[in-house]
Amino acid sequence: DGLYTLKDNGAPVERMASTASAVLDFLTPEERMACQHPIGSRLWRKWQNTEMFVEDYGLRLVHAKTTVRERVLQVLRESLSTSGYESTLGVMMLNEFLGEVMNATGVLNQWSYNFCIFGAPSTTEPWGWQLFGHHLVVNCFCLGGQMVLTPFFQGAEIVYADTGPHKGLTLFRDHERIGLQLMNSLPEKLQRRAIVGHSIMGEDLPDGRRHFADYMHLGGAHQDNRIVPYEGVDTTLFDAGHRNRLLDLVAEYIRPLPHGPRQAKLEEFEQHLHDTHFCWIGGHGPEDAFYYRIQSPVVFVEFDHHPGLFLTNEVPLKFHIHTIVRTPNGNDYGIDLLRQHYRQAHKHGHGHSHDHD
Repeated sequence: DGLYTLKDNGAPVERMASTASAVLDFLTPEERMACQHPIGSRLWRKWQNTEMFVEDYGLRLVHAKTTVRERVLQVLRESLSTSGYESTLGVMMLNEFLGEVMNATGVLNQWSYNFCIFGAPSTTEPWGWQLFGHHLVVNCFCLGGQMVLTPFFQGAEIVYADTGPHKGLTLFRDHERIGLQLMNSLPEKLQRRAIVGHSIMGEDLPDGRRHFADYMHLGGAHQDNRIVPYEGVDTTLFDAGHRNRLLDLVAEYIRPLPHGPRQAKLEEFEQHLHDTHFCWIGGHGPEDAFYYRIQSPVVFVEFDHHPGLFLTNEVPLKFHIHTIVRTPNGNDYGIDLLRQHYRQAHKHGHGHSHDHD
């Protein structure tokens, strides 16, 4: 208790609710049944980020009408910052680029994603939406002017399109660059504390640390509420320059939030700098593949270079990147805020629905 509080952070909830309602209004009864679920649904937690469509819920965009797709994109546009919308759309475009490279656009394309709405779009009551599929998972919870945008997963097996209609599109370079700059700016004694493994291939890591699917990630699909012990260097040992670079790095991961919620999240992170750790696995030269994690009571961030899945490299290389952001200690999907909202409603005698499916 006490980590998260109900407060208006200026989320653009009117526009978000309006565009989400517009999606629902345009769906057939069958599509709406697939798309809309109760706010307390366990389906929130069933997302996955593989290329194999194995889930049986959500509106499958590849099968949706163009007008429905456009309305879903409008929900994203009104919910996310400009850079958050662009990076989300960029992941979808790079997924199509990978499909073109692999001659597999039937599986890998810009629309091979599922969209859901939880609850009823509202400016005052809790609701949210979810988009998930290959290399992309966005969970957006809204309650009045407050929002939570985690779990938030973005990745790409080819992070740069060098040909075709998306030529020049690149993602995650700032996440990579600032992380590397932070690591290389640390004095050697702090680097030694940060490093928990010298090889991203896992030779000096505990058995089982490298997962066959998530690789180095600990906060991937189906890992909600996982207890992850702190590792690496305590950031109270950082000087002012290192702390500023750490803040710059965290800012990259919360940039998808719109202005008000983004500022609130950054302030929340700063309030817990005294209880934050930074860890590193792998080398930290310009061509090295690596993993890093930033972990505090209110922020959990992971960056990881991966081996090929569709491409043939058996070792991690810098063109396949996964990133994830979570809100630890029970507030992914806004669950802690929802709990407080219901408790407050009970206290004041207001009714509400705990519907699940």
